Amino acid sequence: MKTLFQQVNSIIAAMSAGLVAVIVGFSSSIALIYQLVINLGGDSHLVASWLLALGISMGILSILLSYCYRIPILIAWSTPGAALLIANVQGFNLNQAVGGFIVSALLLFIFPLLMPLDKLFKWLPTQLASAMLAGILLKFGFAVFAQMELQPILIISMFISYLLAKRLIPQWTLLIVIAVSVILAWQLQLIENKVIEWQWSEWQFIQPTFSWSIIVGISLPLFIVTTAAQNLPGIAMLQSFGYQAPIKRVLSMTSLFNIIVAPFGGYALNLAAISASICMTEDVHKDVNKRYWASIWAGIFYIILGLLAAYIIAWFALLPESLILALAGIALFGTITHSLQQSVNSKSKHINEAAVITLLITASPIALWGLSSVIWGVIGGLLVLFFSQLSFKKHD
Repeated sequence: MKTLFQQVNSIIAAMSAGLVAVIVGFSSSIALIYQLVINLGGDSHLVASWLLALGISMGILSILLSYCYRIPILIAWSTPGAALLIANVQGFNLNQAVGGFIVSALLLFIFPLLMPLDKLFKWLPTQLASAMLAGILLKFGFAVFAQMELQPILIISMFISYLLAKRLIPQWTLLIVIAVSVILAWQLQLIENKVIEWQWSEWQFIQPTFSWSIIVGISLPLFIVTTAAQNLPGIAMLQSFGYQAPIKRVLSMTSLFNIIVAPFGGYALNLAAISASICMTEDVHKDVNKRYWASIWAGIFYIILGLLAAYIIAWFALLPESLILALAGIALFGTITHSLQQSVNSKSKHINEAAVITLLITASPIALWGLSSVIWGVIGGLLVLFFSQLSFKKHD
């Protein structure tokens, strides 16, 4: 009887951890994915298709990889990647965006096969990558406070609930912010009164278009952000818990799935970091070799989420735009803080200066010669490093 109780308890613990990981991942970026699709000219039905593609692919990958290697490997969509695309897709349509997703996934597949990921940062220091990400995300942080002028009661309440939840129950912060915002928006009569009928998610294929401008404007920035802000932290998280995963094989399989689902909205798949850590703690199981069941359960919940996405997004579409924009910004507060800290943590003042230049250019509205501020930010940072090296040689 005691053994049966322990088995049931371990199943519940793994299931709970998997569910929390999915909720954290979903609530932190649903507003971003919704905004991205709308910016590209899509509608709520297309958002549901994207979430279906992402949910199914993340679920299958998480289940297969975790079961095959007996390691809690959780696959996620790229939250920073979605933020990057929102800021970077002006002038591109859906077909071009999908072409950019495919090339980015191809780069993510090829690069680990050619060299270890850390070799990328021999010429692009992690500080510059973090500064680039911070420059992208600052715009979302500013949007939270810009929306306070339009809906002060709603947005201030969301901000205060974020501060309180972050202090009291940090693992549920975003879920609490969503609950508070929806309830208050309903009370303020900001939500459209409409009956939502039950519906399943449906696949929508988008024909990709390719060009050099797409590769430079979408593929390369998405590849860099996904590698620096998602895959590398995901690898570090696995190693910090003592797991030695076959990284090349894991990333190769993830990228191949990414290429397949990109025409349906799978913009970027990568290793999870923060949400994955939920599946790796002692709360899941005392035996480190059995914690992979948490990520398997997470995969199951991701598949369910994808199938239900159409119904969830139908409700989400009723929310006011101010709420969605503020929610996207609040969800990125933690990432902005981390990126800013990482961007100036070098012992070399030249690298820190290059990171600051990268951040300033990336956050600016510059779009010189058809290149976005993201590309110019990286170029500016690398120029600072280049000229600093020249000065060193002169003194020697």
